Amino acid sequence: ACNRAHLGFAPPGGDGGCSVVPCVIWWIPAPQGIRARETLQKGLEKAIQEKLQNTQGKDYADALDILIESGKEHGKELTMQELKDGTLELIFAAYATTASASTSLIMQLLKHPWVLEKLREELRSKGILHNGCICEGSLRLDNINSLHYLDCVIKEVLRLFTPISGGYRTVLQTFELDGFQIPKGWSVMYSIRDTHDTAPVFKDVDAFDPDRFGQGRSEDKEGRFHYLPFGGGVRTCLGKHLAKLFLKALAIELASTSRFELATRTFPKITLVPVVHPVDGLKVKFFGLDSNQNEILTGTDAMLGATV
Repeated sequence: ACNRAHLGFAPPGGDGGCSVVPCVIWWIPAPQGIRARETLQKGLEKAIQEKLQNTQGKDYADALDILIESGKEHGKELTMQELKDGTLELIFAAYATTASASTSLIMQLLKHPWVLEKLREELRSKGILHNGCICEGSLRLDNINSLHYLDCVIKEVLRLFTPISGGYRTVLQTFELDGFQIPKGWSVMYSIRDTHDTAPVFKDVDAFDPDRFGQGRSEDKEGRFHYLPFGGGVRTCLGKHLAKLFLKALAIELASTSRFELATRTFPKITLVPVVHPVDGLKVKFFGLDSNQNEILTGTDAMLGATV
C-alpha cells in the first residue's frame, strides 16, 4: 500500500492550469507494507549468508549461486543489498509472474473447452500431436513459433490476466497531461490492466476471445501501447520471450498428454495483489492419457488432485 497521493490545484490568479503536489495521507496502511518488506529482506539476508558460508559439497548451481558468481566474473563481488535486490527481483519478476500466468492459462482452458480442442487440432495439423502422443523431435522452436492459434491463446490470457498491474518510470522532462503538470524527476506509474480494459482497439474487452489476435482481426496491431503485458519502450521485460515460450510449452503438454477438470463446484475468486491469482488456489483433477487418449488409472484413485 502507498500512503502518498498527488493533489491537483489551480493557483490563485493563474491561467487556469493545474499543478500537482504530493501529500501524505496517514490513514492509508503503508507502514504494514514497509514492515513486511523489512521482514522479507531479513529472511533473504539470512538465506544468502547461509549460502555464502556453505559452499562445499554441492553438485549443482541454483539461480542465487549464478547471481553471486556473475559479480565475481566481472571482478566485483555484489554487495549484500545488491544480492537481496537481485533475489527479490528473481522471485517476483520470474517465479511469481510465471506461476500467475500459468494458473490463468489453465483456468481459461477449463472455462473454454472449445479453445483447448482448437489447440489440439492445430497441434495435429502441424504434425506435433499424432495418435494422442507428441511426436518425437517435433517440439522445436520453429515448430512452436508456427502455432499461430496457440500464440493467440497466450496473448489473450496475458491481456485479460496480466500478472502485474503496471510499472514505474522516471519523468525525464516536465510535461502536462490533461492539465496536470508532471515535474521532471518524479516517479510515475502506468497501469497495464487499465490500459487493456479501456483501449479502444479491443472489442468486447471482458470476453476471452483468442481470435481477436488472429490474422483477420489483429486487434493488437492497431496501436503501439494498447497491448503491453510485458511493459513497453526500452524497459520492456527482458524475459518476455522466455515467459511466452514457457506458457506455450505448458499449453502443448496440457493439450497433448492429459485431461483435466475443476475439482471444486465453482471457480475460485481472483485477487490482483501482489500478482493475479486465485484466493485459495485453483484445484484441478488431472487424468493422464495413453496413446489412444484413454485415461491412465492409478492403483488407488483414477484421478490425481493438484492445486495450482
